[in-house]
Formats: sequence, C-alpha cells, structure tokens
Amino acid sequence: PANKMTPTILAEEARALAKEHGVEIEVFDRERCRKLGMNSYLSVAQGSHEPPRFIVMRYHGRGGRGYDIAFVGKGITFDSGGISIKGAEGMHRMKADMTGAASVIAAIAAVARLGTKANVLAVAPCTENLPGGGATKPGDVFTSMSGRTVEVINTDAEGRLVLVDGVTYAQREGARRVVDVATLTGAIQIALGLHFTGLFGRPDSFVEEVRAAGTAAGDRLWPMPLTDEYREEIRSEIADIANSAGREGGAIKGAAFIDSVVEKGTDWAHLDIASTYWSDKDRPHSPKGPQGPAVRTLIELAARAARG
Repeated sequence: PANKMTPTILAEEARALAKEHGVEIEVFDRERCRKLGMNSYLSVAQGSHEPPRFIVMRYHGRGGRGYDIAFVGKGITFDSGGISIKGAEGMHRMKADMTGAASVIAAIAAVARLGTKANVLAVAPCTENLPGGGATKPGDVFTSMSGRTVEVINTDAEGRLVLVDGVTYAQREGARRVVDVATLTGAIQIALGLHFTGLFGRPDSFVEEVRAAGTAAGDRLWPMPLTDEYREEIRSEIADIANSAGREGGAIKGAAFIDSVVEKGTDWAHLDIASTYWSDKDRPHSPKGPQGPAVRTLIELAARAARG
C-alpha cells in the first residue's frame, strides 16, 4: 500500500538492492532536482506532503565510459489524479502506479546479479500525485529539464510529466539508447486489452529490436503508431506542448509527449504497461496481482547490448 511504499521508502528499497548487487546509486531530493531544472517532474509533487525522490542507479558491467542502454521508470507511488481527481472506484489500485519505477530498479539489480557485460543506467522519478493547496492547477505552465515548456491541461496525465525529465536526464548522462516503462494510459487497455504491452518509439529498427527482445524474454509487446499527426495534436497555444489532447488515440498522444524530448541520435522505446501491470486472476505463468511486466525485456536488452 502507498503508505508503506512512499517515494522515500522506495528509494530506501533501491539503496538496499544496490548495496546487495554492487550497483551505484544516487537519490536526488527536491532541491537537487530544482537545480537541474526538473520542473515538469516537480510539478507533480507539489500537492503532496511526501517529498519526491529521483532515483539514479548505475551499473558498469563492461567498465569504461558511457552507457549501452538506459531504463527510465514512472514512479508515482500513489496517483489520485491531483486536482483532476479520479473517481473513487478502483482508486485503491493506484498504489501500483510506481510499477515502471519498480521494474527498472528490479531490472538493473538483476542485470548486475547476472554479471552482464554492459553499462546500464536506471532512472526512477518518484513522487505522489495528490490534490492540495500547493498542487498544480489545470492551465499551469512549467519548463521541463529539456527546456521545452509544458502546459498542464489535466493533472491526471502526470506520468508523462515525470518521464520527460527522466528521459532528458538519461540523455544528459550520455545514454543514446533509452527505454521508458510506465503505467501511462487507460487508453492502452482500450486498444490492446489486458494481454499486450503497448510499444512505441523510434527508429523502427530499435522498436523491432525491443519487440524481439520481449518475445525472447516472454513479454508480449505490440507496436503502435507514432507519426507527426499525433505530435501536432499535443502542441499548446501558450507553451511548446500540452500534456493532454483529447481521448482519441490517448496512448499515442502520451507517447508523443515523451517523444518531444527525445534528441536526434537517440534510439528510444516507450512501454505503456497500463494494460499488463496487474492481473485479477492467477495465470499459468504468474499469480494474481502485480505482474512486473517488462522486467524480463529490460534484462534481455542489456544482455543483447553485452553481446554487441
């Protein structure tokens, strides 16, 4: 439950895993993030009394400089929707909105435990998303770490707000292959049901590589379109981009928002696990409850990077 897995507790769990498996770790507080310009991420944390924690984990399996791949995971330890508050039905399950962060933390620990000969970076921007006197209001504008300005239309579209600063940070650290993992949109459930994770990204060759890794690892990923029409739809009249642009193609527009900070020369994939993060019944390959989708895919990608 969210009271037993706050951003601070999640950071402590990450520290314990890092120590056990020989992974370097840093945890940035609000002030450090502010100095780095992570105002999009911090905008989500404004309504909560729980301090945000931006977790960075580094594994140098091959030694030398640079990173062969970076994992970025959405870490909303509880998502009420903020001022754009959700309905009560099912809100208790929003304790699992940190599944992306949990997945990348677990994956880099496993990569280290396996002794994979690759350099891997994991980034987990963690916070609660709650209403409150200081909470972000619909219509507010913030400047992201990338320098792009963001108009917040819907505070319940918060995952993309934290991910853009996470992806930008990974690129600033030198990663040129980035995979983000997030329970991002209910729209991906409408598109794919509960059996496939939505896969977005560019270039197509990297998307196919990620899909192949998922297939080999036992995760079912389904490629989704992402074209300039969708990028155009997230443009804001008063900022560079808006975090919500209508229900049609909602999962694609969420991906387009993250895509807006992906730099030229970066291979990027986005895994929308909102369709696969939880199961209400036991299945042959996993018990009822949280599923940890994409962990095996991330481990496989690191192994493939090690093989060159």
